[in-house]
Amino acid sequence: MASGRMRKHGFTLKESSSLPTSKFHLVPHTCKVLSSRLSDGSVISPTTMPMKRIVAPSKAERASVHGWLEAMKNLSPPRMRCMQNDSFEDKTDCDLMDVKYRAWMSEHPSALDNFNAIIEVSAGKRIAIFLDYDGTLSPIVEDPECAFMSDDMRTAVKDVANLFPTAIITGRSREKVYDFVQLSELYYAGSHGMDIMGPAQGCHGFKAQGTKALDEKGNEMVLFQPASKFTQVINDVFKLLEEVTKNVPGAKIEHNKFCISIHFRCVKEENWLALAEQVQHVLDAYPNLRLTQGRKILEIRPSISWNKGKALDYLLKALGLGSRNDIFPIYIGDDRTDEDAFKLLTRRKTGLGILVSKTIKDTNALYSLREPSEVLEFLMHLVKWRRRRLNRLM
Repeated sequence: MASGRMRKHGFTLKESSSLPTSKFHLVPHTCKVLSSRLSDGSVISPTTMPMKRIVAPSKAERASVHGWLEAMKNLSPPRMRCMQNDSFEDKTDCDLMDVKYRAWMSEHPSALDNFNAIIEVSAGKRIAIFLDYDGTLSPIVEDPECAFMSDDMRTAVKDVANLFPTAIITGRSREKVYDFVQLSELYYAGSHGMDIMGPAQGCHGFKAQGTKALDEKGNEMVLFQPASKFTQVINDVFKLLEEVTKNVPGAKIEHNKFCISIHFRCVKEENWLALAEQVQHVLDAYPNLRLTQGRKILEIRPSISWNKGKALDYLLKALGLGSRNDIFPIYIGDDRTDEDAFKLLTRRKTGLGILVSKTIKDTNALYSLREPSEVLEFLMHLVKWRRRRLNRLM
């Protein structure tokens, strides 16, 4: 199910060999003029890439850049910063933060402490599981290339997929997250749901409808890519970002097939503005792309009406679950991009969202878990509950 050759209706399809999937670069900062000739000697023609000379950012551009940076800073965890400080003032602030955190937890209680209540509200319905990857199944790490899930988590996800319809919906490329997870029993929605693939035979009895293809091992798959026409422009922008940000120490540019992630986690905060301005310069030439913010990350995506909520809706419908009243979807995620999925479940008035967070966040999720270790515990509870129920029915 990783990258390779696929067949459709008797014809062989080859995914673009020039696509640098899951490729990370330590890229350091330069304020030089953008050139159409890249350091590898390749040239992007004006017909495929609308070029314009990079000049000093305007006031509007600077306001936009500062808006991105403020959004990223606001997503950093204040409660954890409190725990690292020892001054009287900081302790007073932490006491206040703890009060606020307890109030937040009363509105978004622990999914572990309320496991039985979740099972009760899902009574008589088929549970389906949807999971984010980074920060949910694996810890957030400085090097995105090393965001490995534990063997225990892999076992738990495998067991869940054998008992419930299951999918992972992530901002990563589908190929990269599959390399991390290495399970063929479930569906994968990469690039924030713009690249969906899963086993054609279905997942726990539910078969998805979509374009049929064969992976490199000859397994029949179902493929759906609503942003496929953006492949070339994403490749072009990725090359440009590699070039114009290569002098910003610690920056990492990640190609996620239909979106691009610019990681700030290893960049000193005093260099954030310079890096964000370089991103702004490149993005200005591409009105058909948009930018979103996350925790120490900026992401460039196609300007199409698609997000994790749309991906969740598509998967429910593709699996034949969208119009059924006996389905109870549970979505677990840690990022603001997961909010679109939480909102969908709220609108459907069935299922629920679980936010993974140790800190206060505005969220549409009903419940919370603190970290991936609690996600593991929750998934194990689900497996044990389902197996006990099946044993009673035998």
